[in-house]
Amino acid sequence: MKQVTIYTDGACSGNPGPGGWGAILMYKEQKLELSGYEAHTTNNRMELLAPIQALSRLKEPCEVSVYSDSAYLVNAFRQHWLDNWQRHNWVKSDKKPVENQDLWKKLLEYCNIHKIQWIKVKGHANNPYNNRCDELATGEIKKNYIKL
Repeated sequence: MKQVTIYTDGACSGNPGPGGWGAILMYKEQKLELSGYEAHTTNNRMELLAPIQALSRLKEPCEVSVYSDSAYLVNAFRQHWLDNWQRHNWVKSDKKPVENQDLWKKLLEYCNIHKIQWIKVKGHANNPYNNRCDELATGEIKKNYIKL
């Protein structure tokens, strides 16, 4: 299997509000930057959408290391929140429905295709790839959102 590295980040101006996401895919010496915008969203949705968009670019099953500064994203996989949510019909322990189910389900589809390792990085620190993803995400907000 090909080994791919993905860095992701999401951002929101207000929560909810206009949001952006950024991702960097790396395979051997190749690097691809991706980013996008949504007019009305949440920070958590952008954190989930970034890896979805990056994973959607892979054309065959791969071993993927996904780096994110989102505890929400990484902990859902590493601390088995998703397993519990699915087991309890997408209802959390507080009896409320899990938010962003559509995006979580899409991520789970990619987990069935690829071997994915979810890795937490410190945000706004000295990681150049995480910082670049943040620039991509916030740049989408700046370029697409006009305050009236």
